[in-house]
Amino acid sequence: MGLKLENVSKTYGNKKVVDKISIYMNKPGVYGLLGANGAGKTTTMRMLLNIIQKDEGEISWNGKKVCKQNVRFGYLPEERGIYAKAKLYDQLMYFATLKGMKKEEAKNEAVEWCKKLGLEEYLYKPAEQLSKGNQQKVQLIISIIHKPELLILDEPFSGLDPVNTKIIKEVINDLIKQGTYIILSSHQMAVVEEYCQDIIMLKHGKTVLQGNLNEIKKSYGRNNLLIETYQEIENYIPNNFKIIDKKANGYEFKIQKEEDAQKLLEKLVENKIIIQKFELKEPSLQEIFIDKVGE
Repeated sequence: MGLKLENVSKTYGNKKVVDKISIYMNKPGVYGLLGANGAGKTTTMRMLLNIIQKDEGEISWNGKKVCKQNVRFGYLPEERGIYAKAKLYDQLMYFATLKGMKKEEAKNEAVEWCKKLGLEEYLYKPAEQLSKGNQQKVQLIISIIHKPELLILDEPFSGLDPVNTKIIKEVINDLIKQGTYIILSSHQMAVVEEYCQDIIMLKHGKTVLQGNLNEIKKSYGRNNLLIETYQEIENYIPNNFKIIDKKANGYEFKIQKEEDAQKLLEKLVENKIIIQKFELKEPSLQEIFIDKVGE
């Protein structure tokens, strides 16, 4: 049965910040919760976790209320909150026992996770000695140390360098393999495309797009043309081609018809332009996001 949010709403004063949204997850994986700042994402996550009360609708896990008695849930909030002066080990033990873990089990998991994420040398040091990226890893450990069935990740890659991003991605991949249900909220659209089969996109609390991500992208058609070349080609580009992006090694265009791309390719070949890549593709999720929620 999994996770269900059905026609869920929340109003503060005269403002409806979440307006009858629905999410259905009947199998483990990652579901994308997207929207611009102020769209209602955080309120939705807090209602889901019973931190704040919904005004309308239904939220359930396997047909029961989402609470610590019915589901092991974990939450990585966007607002980071570890205790700067407290030792890392003490914090991990504190949060693990809060989530019902026995002391010996919590100790083993804390040590094991610190080894896995490269934090072992900081285990008995104050958290303030950790870099921002390492503090982010600590927060992730806190959210998953008790092996949650349902995990809410709010901007899990914010502020991470490429090395730490790779480490966190490996952890998420392992959680997926273990059958965890994950709600992911992120402004990094490439990350969402990497992990999410299904998404919901909010604007001012309302659903503006929802469904299978591959099907959503296919519905837009292959109207993006990517050309990689180190030669100047702008003189050959038809007026009805719109440049989306220009990089050192090429261009990305918005086109009207696939036939136009074929004609351009023929012209470039005739003029001896060396092309490393020529690809028609669907729009990125970032483009779709801007189309749907951009003002």
